[in-house]
Amino acid sequence: MTPPPVLVVGAGPTGLTAACALWSLGVPCRVVDRRSGPGLAPKGLVLWSGALECLHRLDVARRIADEALPLAGASYWSKGRRIGGVRFGGLRGTAFPGPLCVPQPATERALYARLTELGGTVEWETDLTGVTEAAEGATGGATGDGVSVELRSANGTERLTVPWLIAADGARSTVRESVGIPFEGHTFDRTFLIGDGLLTGGPDEAEVQHHISPDGVLVIVPQPRGHRIFFDLASDGRTEPPTVELLQRLLDERGPGGLRFHDAWWTSRFQVHAKVAPRFRAGRVLLAGDAVHAHTTAGGQGLNTGVQDGYDIGWKLASVVRGQDPALLDSFEAERRPASVRAVRNGDQQIRMWLLRHPLARAVRDTVLRGLSGAGLLESRVVPLLAQLDLDLSKSPAVADLEGAAGAPRGVRTGRRAPDAALVPVHGATALTLHGHLAAGRHTLLAYGGRAAGEQAARAGTVLRDRGAGDAVTVVWIQPPGPAADPGAAIAAGCDIAREADSGGLRGGGAGWLAWIRPDGVVGARAGLTGLDALLDRLPRDPAPQVPLVRGPVVREPALRDPVVRAEAPSRRP
Repeated sequence: MTPPPVLVVGAGPTGLTAACALWSLGVPCRVVDRRSGPGLAPKGLVLWSGALECLHRLDVARRIADEALPLAGASYWSKGRRIGGVRFGGLRGTAFPGPLCVPQPATERALYARLTELGGTVEWETDLTGVTEAAEGATGGATGDGVSVELRSANGTERLTVPWLIAADGARSTVRESVGIPFEGHTFDRTFLIGDGLLTGGPDEAEVQHHISPDGVLVIVPQPRGHRIFFDLASDGRTEPPTVELLQRLLDERGPGGLRFHDAWWTSRFQVHAKVAPRFRAGRVLLAGDAVHAHTTAGGQGLNTGVQDGYDIGWKLASVVRGQDPALLDSFEAERRPASVRAVRNGDQQIRMWLLRHPLARAVRDTVLRGLSGAGLLESRVVPLLAQLDLDLSKSPAVADLEGAAGAPRGVRTGRRAPDAALVPVHGATALTLHGHLAAGRHTLLAYGGRAAGEQAARAGTVLRDRGAGDAVTVVWIQPPGPAADPGAAIAAGCDIAREADSGGLRGGGAGWLAWIRPDGVVGARAGLTGLDALLDRLPRDPAPQVPLVRGPVVREPALRDPVVRAEAPSRRP
């Protein structure tokens, strides 16, 4: 029997996001994980706008938001005085203007539930023990026509060859080591302690507080239930979780006073790394998430970068499986590695700022933070970096301006997130904004203009339907403000039709323009109305594969479980 086209190794947030993206675009995949079930440790806490938009396209974000606490802001304190702060919730052009605090198990549960709705599942207690060899006699396990792997479970060993492998198997990635990709960077010489529990005397507002002292840092993060407290200590070789007594002593030494930490449900002691792999791909093996980048805890960037990795490789690999040019996969590393380097660097710099010990360096830091905060620059510059919402992908090999692209409006920029626009539905989808159309997470071929644009939209819809790719691509004809144009053949071709509602911010030059907007909301290509064929060449060409899922030994799927939270932990959700 033909195996599924993709094997996903790892069912954390990155692997589950990739699997959901594949299934949502009609490509089945097999998912394995060495664990016994979805994660219970609340390691990651904060989801920012960029990751939330990816999860929204998978119909997951709203489920997570129902369990989350919106964070109001962050503040920085030194010598007991507030030296700076930012307010969250002010990002524009997104349905998620601020970060949400939600323990990682809730994110994993929501993604796992969505995967099962789409038809997938996870084979728990199934471990990939190595990439043994590639098909067609190729070496290195990652080239030729497939990747040969060995899977082990309690019921036996399975050897198989898969066309593609996504490695989301964590910082100690077996796959990364098997294909010979190093993990470059450094480990901080401090030990970090975390405690999740109840905090009596803490602030009522959902504000993240950073108390920076000569002895170390204290970070207080409000959660939907309780708080997280975070400290650093000189490394002493100990690995056991910290006691509540130790956490309380550090809280008394570094905090503002009057705080009591109790009823802890999770504590941890760990090292912090800042590492990025030099390559995210080895032939038909694609690596994502913690397998290729390790972050400090500052800003919650690891979870967010991993989710965006998973979504990116999921939609791109699904498109290639369905006949899109395989060169599209060259853009995975080209786009995601720079984003990972930037996120790791930002977190690394923030940790180093916390750990300054020299009095003069601390005084300079405090002065700079006061100045940046007072001028509003922390909010205007740092928050967008953390949100990872509008990345500049204009140099990616997966984007291009085609013939006639100059006719597109200035705001529709190749390699950048598509702008929003108010719309009046005419036929088909009832979305009231362009972003509403794009939230479906499909490829979008957008035709803007009057009758000539409608004719091109109708032809595109017909071609895609004949290819069998209409389920993965939406054709949207947007008419300029004013009286609606005759829909002509666009309705019969399955196009969505809308009219721009405002003064014409999407209006370009000439009779109209065309664009391919990728499933991640980025403008992949622009063209004039005569450039339809070139745009169609960039879209999936084949029907969804009808592949029976070939599974290894059946492993019991555990029931979804709530995080280990004591019953007396009060809810802080509004």
